[in-house]
This record gives sequence, structure tokens and C-alpha cells, in this order.
Amino acid sequence: MASTQAALTEEVRAFTAQDRALPRRRIDLVFVLGLVVALGAVMAGIASAGISITYFFQPAGAFIVIGGTLGVMLVTTPKDSLIHSFRHVIDLIASKEVNRETLIEEIIFYARVARRGSLLALEPLVPQAAHPFLGQALQLALDVSNRAELQAVLETELRMRERQGETDAKTLEVAGGFAPTIGIIGTVVGLIEVLRHFANLQSVGFGIGTAFVSTIYGLAIANLFLLPAAHRIRARVAENFEIQELIIEGVLSLTDNVHPALIRLRLSAYMRQRDVQIRDAGTAAAHEA
Repeated sequence: MASTQAALTEEVRAFTAQDRALPRRRIDLVFVLGLVVALGAVMAGIASAGISITYFFQPAGAFIVIGGTLGVMLVTTPKDSLIHSFRHVIDLIASKEVNRETLIEEIIFYARVARRGSLLALEPLVPQAAHPFLGQALQLALDVSNRAELQAVLETELRMRERQGETDAKTLEVAGGFAPTIGIIGTVVGLIEVLRHFANLQSVGFGIGTAFVSTIYGLAIANLFLLPAAHRIRARVAENFEIQELIIEGVLSLTDNVHPALIRLRLSAYMRQRDVQIRDAGTAAAHEA
């Protein structure tokens, strides 16, 4: 018994001491590429029509549309939710990548430690958890002895995170709905300015074209950024939801003292098809070697 406890202590110490790669922020190249392609296509279309890009640089229209849209966001969204939405947009550009297979292997290690010792043996490992939600769930598992209460707390946390993501997406959707209308306001203001110089027909023709630039601003901001970003936030929330479900399933299995092999089978359902193919290919290559 003493030798088993010593081996377990040494294994925990080795795991704690190892330099494991934590999830790092990386530029989401697909998201950035999408923005570049969308803006590039619009600018290429304008250039092919023989219209100079500088023609669309209208400060008055930009002030009306951008300022008006920002004002609508301030009116419709509480301050804390608005700040959180802006942070979520920044996270779309540079996000943390989570390797699900590595996360599963970490949970399996915790399961082995818990079966050979007890849940209390995981206490020194909690600060080492690679994923913040995993560390939070493990700490709750140590503090809450009732399995049903633990599950209820974790699922409530999961629902609240999902709801926050939906709120962030809704904030951008609301702004995207108002931006084209505010662009029309800018167009009306431009047309009023045109009518003031109605006697000069040349100025009228130029002024009408300039006036409609505000409408283009509103449509572009809504359909090239705000609405796509809202959909991307929902996609990111769905991805995080799966990862957090994986963590909850793993932690609950720890508390149920499920065998690590069975835990692996349960959690493998959360693996992406691409990750499964890579894992199987690596296993096959190892067997061939």
C-alpha cells in the first residue's frame, strides 16, 4: 500500500512538473481571409465599373453611419454586455485553439489518479489544468460531494456561457439591422444638401451619387461585418459548448469512479471526424513502425 501511494505521489509530481503546452492565441486566418475576400470583391467590383475608390470616401456619410450605429448599440445594449461583445469580436480574430485529443488524455490521467488514490489526490493537479473550465469543474468535484448537485452546477454554468454567447451575437445582429436604415438617413441628409443647390444641374448629379454613399456604408457594415461576425460568434459558442460538455462528462465520470478505458470511449464521441482520422493514422503508423 505504501509503495502504491509513493508511486502515485511520484506520478502526480511528474505530471505537475512537466512543461505542457497550454492553449495559445492564434490568428483565425479563415475569419481574416473571409473579411479580406469580401472587401476585396466589393472594391474590385467598384473598380471594374470605372468608379474611383476615393469617390466613396465621404466623411459625412461615415460619421452618420458609424456614429449612429454605435449610438444604437449603446442604447439597446447594457454597458457590461456591450464590453463583453466587443471582447468576443476581438476573440474572433485571435482565439485559443483547444486540442480535444490532448484534453481527453488529460482527463484520462486524472481518472487514473482518482482510481488509484481518491478524488482528493487531484487537488494538487487542479491549478495545472490546461483548460480553465476543466480546472473549475475539478475544483467543484472536490468541494461538492453530491453528484447530482455537481452535475446541476456544471450544467447551469454551461447554459449561462451559452446564453452569454447568444447575447453577444444578438448585440451585433441588432446593430446590423439598424446600420442600413441609418445609412438611408445619411442619404436623405445628402439629398437635402443636393436640393439646396438645385439650380446647378452638374452639382445635382454629383451630389445625388455622393448622397447614396451613406446607404452603401450602412449595407457594407451590416452585411460584410456585423451580421457575419454574429453568425461566427454563434459557431464559436457551439464549438465551445461541445468542449465544455466533454469536460463535464469527463469530470462526472471521475466522480462515478468509471474505468479510464470507458471514459475514453465516452469522450471519443466528442472528437471531430478530422481529429479521429489523424489519430487513427498516427496509430496505424506506430503499429507499422
